[in-house]
Amino acid sequence: MPKVFPNLEELNNFAAEKFIEIGNDAIEKSDRFTVALAGGSTPKALYRLLASEKYKNKIAWSSVFFFFGDERNVLPDDADSNFRMANENLFEPLEIFPQNVFRWETEFEDAAAIAGDYETKIMDFFDLRDGEFPKFDLILLGMGDDGHTASLFPFTDALNETARIAVENKVEKLETVRLTLTFPAINNAENVFFLVKGADKSETLKQVLEGDFEPLRFPSQNVQPTSGNLFWLSDSEAAELLENEKKF
Repeated sequence: MPKVFPNLEELNNFAAEKFIEIGNDAIEKSDRFTVALAGGSTPKALYRLLASEKYKNKIAWSSVFFFFGDERNVLPDDADSNFRMANENLFEPLEIFPQNVFRWETEFEDAAAIAGDYETKIMDFFDLRDGEFPKFDLILLGMGDDGHTASLFPFTDALNETARIAVENKVEKLETVRLTLTFPAINNAENVFFLVKGADKSETLKQVLEGDFEPLRFPSQNVQPTSGNLFWLSDSEAAELLENEKKF
């Protein structure tokens, strides 16, 4: 059942409170908080909020380690870069240590090499063996109006990946190759947040949450944490067609 908020401001306030709560709990238990960030306009507002006076002193940012659920194959200073957006709205305002940020090294240009490098970084950080997946404390996701999440687009090869943590994914309709975490990596997380806003998402959100299970057509349906918590956070416009909702 999604949590529905009257506007983006209230959605992000709830998300920020949960972010701080989950983060402080993780730091208390393991001395670190690992989070994979999303790109897009909805998370951008959340990152600005977390860097604001209201929240910036509520967690030990030096113990927070940031990753990215996906990335475009562009240089880190490109306007389309998810890293650049997070850097400008979260990392720089909070003066996050560079060693706490793990980005896709898009300078390699070759998408397969970038994905392989990112997978190795994750395996080293989480001390994983072959066949194991990281357990992020929190993964933030968005949902496109076609039902994609991260860079896991409908009917693309990466939807069927079961062994890798991070892969390159050819997206023919966009005539590009994206970089993305895989569903096994996402579904191994302790907590996953979907942040969804706007009337243009309403039909798709209804299909994803209340329609038939068609994960190749609506990849967001594949997000089902094996032992973690899943939070769907939506504004009222995106949720306007839902029959089952919990309003906040």
